[in-house]
Amino acid sequence: MTDRPRFRPDVEGLRAVAVLLVLAYHAGLPLVGGGFVGVDVFFVISGFLITGLILREVESTGRLRLGRFYARRIRRLLPATAVVLAATAALTMLLLPPLRWPSVAGDITAAATYVVNWRLAADSVDYLAAGDAPSPVQHFWSLAVEEQFYLLWPVLIIALVWWRRRRRGTPSLRRTLLAGLAVVAVPSFAWSVHLTTASPGAAYFATTTRVWELAAGAALAIGARRLERLPRWVAGALAGGGLAAIGWAALTYDATTAFPGTAALVPVLGTAAVIAAGVATVRTAPGRLLGSAPMRWVGGLSYSLYLWHWPLLMAASAVWGALSPAQGTLVVAAAFVPAWLTHRLVEAPIHHARVLAVRPGRTVAVGVAATATALLAALVTVKAVPEYATADEAPGAAVLAPDPAGDPDGMPVDQVPALTPDPIDVPEDNPDIYPDGCQQNAEDADLASCAYGDLDSDRVIALAGDSHAAQWQPALDVLGERYGWRIETYTKSSCGFFAAEVTTAAGVPYTSCREWNEALLDRLTGPDKPDLVVTSGSNSYRVWEDGRELGDDASADRLADGLRDSWQAVRAAGVELVVLENTPWLDQDPAECVSAHPDQLTECARPRADAVEKAGDEQHVAARELGGVDVVDLNRAICPTDECPAVIGNVVVWRDDHHLTATYARSLASHLDAELRPYLAAARRSAA
Repeated sequence: MTDRPRFRPDVEGLRAVAVLLVLAYHAGLPLVGGGFVGVDVFFVISGFLITGLILREVESTGRLRLGRFYARRIRRLLPATAVVLAATAALTMLLLPPLRWPSVAGDITAAATYVVNWRLAADSVDYLAAGDAPSPVQHFWSLAVEEQFYLLWPVLIIALVWWRRRRRGTPSLRRTLLAGLAVVAVPSFAWSVHLTTASPGAAYFATTTRVWELAAGAALAIGARRLERLPRWVAGALAGGGLAAIGWAALTYDATTAFPGTAALVPVLGTAAVIAAGVATVRTAPGRLLGSAPMRWVGGLSYSLYLWHWPLLMAASAVWGALSPAQGTLVVAAAFVPAWLTHRLVEAPIHHARVLAVRPGRTVAVGVAATATALLAALVTVKAVPEYATADEAPGAAVLAPDPAGDPDGMPVDQVPALTPDPIDVPEDNPDIYPDGCQQNAEDADLASCAYGDLDSDRVIALAGDSHAAQWQPALDVLGERYGWRIETYTKSSCGFFAAEVTTAAGVPYTSCREWNEALLDRLTGPDKPDLVVTSGSNSYRVWEDGRELGDDASADRLADGLRDSWQAVRAAGVELVVLENTPWLDQDPAECVSAHPDQLTECARPRADAVEKAGDEQHVAARELGGVDVVDLNRAICPTDECPAVIGNVVVWRDDHHLTATYARSLASHLDAELRPYLAAARRSAA
């Protein structure tokens, strides 16, 4: 047996490949659109090294001392993690708007306890969180996956060893471990393939879709004895082919690649090939390249470098705005400085401290102190959130004239007596549709509906569309109670009311949107059809046609066609139709700006012309082609002057860069009243 513990220079160099790919991807280098596969390289390496460590102890001593195993992990990971998380908290309070501080503090807490990947997975399927800026500790998701694997895999090994001892005639230890590994890995891979299609955001972060990648490395460690027999030329071909596979994925994958799923097989198997070759011999051309001094040096820094680069990129983005590839490269290059210092002064000394190695109890104390430091940093971040002057009531759009265009009360100002809602609470100021569970999610096609306004009325307004329609529910609720109308909502995340096949963010057909639209049209034109349909929607859709995703211009044309066809069907069924013009779309999040500049609110105003242009004209095109459709322009009460203000009538207008706060939408009821009154009055006379 020669699978003894030994330093693998090629594996150290492979770590360098992994971290350099991630850094290049995050820096925005255009040729490395798939640099995120560096994380998958790390997963395979970790599974190989950790399993080899465990296996050697079990075979030499007959048991695994979990306390010593976890103590090694604590010394290796937690001290450097605490330093970076504390520094991230400081950078957050120094550079990010206060509105983001509570969320970042929650992320730091989740990162310190190695569950942040599940927090990110939940946010990825939460439409209200989908537009949030990236967390400065988002990269900790991969470390969380690894630590969860490290927590469970040794326990499974102990269980398999115990089971094998109690049964005679069982296979060898290694075969038993491989069988146990397959029980974990095969379902994980199958689930990864399924969830990558069903919910790609959650699939990317979930542990359950990634375990098979660590298991691939673990299988290499278990089968190491057989790999030692590989001829040198085979090892060379494996190493070269493996590096080529990793490089091919990095160069050809991008943000639209359905990942992980089957696409992850390429970097995973490529990494496995490189490691397998090195088990036989590192004296191959790829092995010597990976084992060169520069690659080993970067590989040695890879953990600290991975920790530091992302918070620094987020800090630079807060100062400079969206980073160019040159700026991103400059930042990740600068990350080598704190990474080297952390490795030299914190990571390596504590990891190799003999006084801690011989006394696991002291290591636990170090781990508790490190975690407590990170949690304290998160607590300080929350406590540092400033308090703002607020009022229980504020007029909002009610201060504007009936014809608000050019109204001076809608001009941006630096200061107001009070802000409603509290800027920190703005992201949560959503229409009742969301907490009531009536906004259909992206996965399901069933109609989710709630009723508002006068619930006993038999006169019905149906509100239909995506979140840009849902934001009008508070105003319609007011009018429903005022005029005796029942408001029924039919809205779905990232899915407008149109007869067009659109795509998801991953560039694949949004099947549930098409199915939902079919069901919605049946509801709006069927036996229980409403009296009036009010609709609105975003223009940020790409259309799927002839087996491909269309470009922006072609998608806009097809989207207008789809809107026209759905509206025409509603009108053909004898149902009145009103279209609310799409909300202006800003180039920054005004809510974040308000929290950072409560005494300089003019800093948060954006040019009206740009915002309206970005909102698109697909609704107007569809209305013009169909004819006789009222397109109601309430943007005059949202951006009354040449600048779209962040605050009107003491109310924060925007909850993000393209949605209104529920408070401001409710205050727009009087302006919407003027537009809908002919429909409401006519219906009332008809009912009489």
